[in-house]
Amino acid sequence: MSPFHQILSNNLVANITNFTVWFALTFWIFIETQSVFATGMVAGIFLVFTAACGFWFGSIVDHNPKKAAMQGSSIASFFFYLISTALVFLEPEGAFADPYGAYLWGFVFVVMLGVISGNLRSIALPTLVTILIPEDRRDKANGLVGMVSGIGFLTTSVISGFLVAFGGMKLTLILALGFTLLAFAHLLVLRLDEGRVAPSADVPQEPKRVDIAGTIRVIAAVPGLFALIFFATFNNFLGGVFMALLDAYGLSLVSVEVWGLTFGALSTAFIISGIIISKTGLGKNPLRTLLTVNIITWSVCCVFTVQSSIWLLAAGCFVWMFLGPYAEASEHTTLQKVVPLERQGRVFGFAQSVEQSASPLTAFMIGPLTQFIFIPLMTDGAGADAIGDWFGRGPERGIALVFTIAGFIGLIVTIIAFNSRAYRDLSAAYATQGDDEGDNDGAAMAASPV
Repeated sequence: MSPFHQILSNNLVANITNFTVWFALTFWIFIETQSVFATGMVAGIFLVFTAACGFWFGSIVDHNPKKAAMQGSSIASFFFYLISTALVFLEPEGAFADPYGAYLWGFVFVVMLGVISGNLRSIALPTLVTILIPEDRRDKANGLVGMVSGIGFLTTSVISGFLVAFGGMKLTLILALGFTLLAFAHLLVLRLDEGRVAPSADVPQEPKRVDIAGTIRVIAAVPGLFALIFFATFNNFLGGVFMALLDAYGLSLVSVEVWGLTFGALSTAFIISGIIISKTGLGKNPLRTLLTVNIITWSVCCVFTVQSSIWLLAAGCFVWMFLGPYAEASEHTTLQKVVPLERQGRVFGFAQSVEQSASPLTAFMIGPLTQFIFIPLMTDGAGADAIGDWFGRGPERGIALVFTIAGFIGLIVTIIAFNSRAYRDLSAAYATQGDDEGDNDGAAMAASPV
């Protein structure tokens, strides 16, 4: 197995572990507290940590071997999961049933630190694609990365539902400790030639710093690149709705076991699209692919909760998940071509921080707004009176209305972006940009096909 495929396999184990903990925590909190507010706060905490750590993680990736960065990610996750396990076993009676209790949120805080530590890998991996894969095959390699994420979601959702149903967070965290250790052990024996050259004493070296100003200059030098990042930021602003409410909506329709299995089945969409991308690529203009995908996904978001139906929800989620890897691979492929390798970690980290900074605002806002405004509105308020006869009434219809509104907003913004000058400028920059210094000899290093 080639080093690239071994890295993918290692990331698969780590992703399954971290996603399982995250999904299980969300499922478990909703079951323990029956509070949409609590699930929204969990999503918000995750996204705040993601936004806050992106700059720092990017600098770690740029200034250190990528393998070492991934090892550090596993060590940090293991440490926080160990503390979380102790907190579960030492829980005062009834502490986890209070959605506003300090002990519960202290536990959530520590668990999420373990999950967020895995984000270091999500920044390191696309830089390794640049190093190990020639430019003309990177879109296909990014498709494989999306497929690995899909397999992780498939396994995670099924495992999480049953773990919460039969073992709660105790069993979840014990398994997380074991698999985090396994991923770390595999990296110890993996040989990975990153093409790093020992620094010369005669050449001044760039200081090891986050250097946000320098990263901004690199991004600003590429016409339209800021617009791409801000477009993704806006999408994530609306995406916070999904992170805060999708599990609560699904669990309002079916049991946790059924929802876990359903989400697992739907996650095959990630795998299918990843396979297709790895075979066909993204076309000559990944940006066009990105915006086309968004047109479709936001259109689906307008209608997939229009009636209380697990089948309609499942169909919408399948389309959303199928097209998700196309959007992510399109953005990564663009950045890998137009940004110099030595800056890619910080640019990917900058993009992660900025893009994710909007989602916490939505997640923190949408839980309380849904709980205290939209749910009453569609239960016995003006919304129920106005559209309840065909849209439905009750708490889950309040959640559904939020999804529909988000879909219409996302569709309008994507249409505007499709007709913008920034889209035309960045498309032109991508088409004319040559490989950066031979891609750091990436083609020579990519001995195995994608």
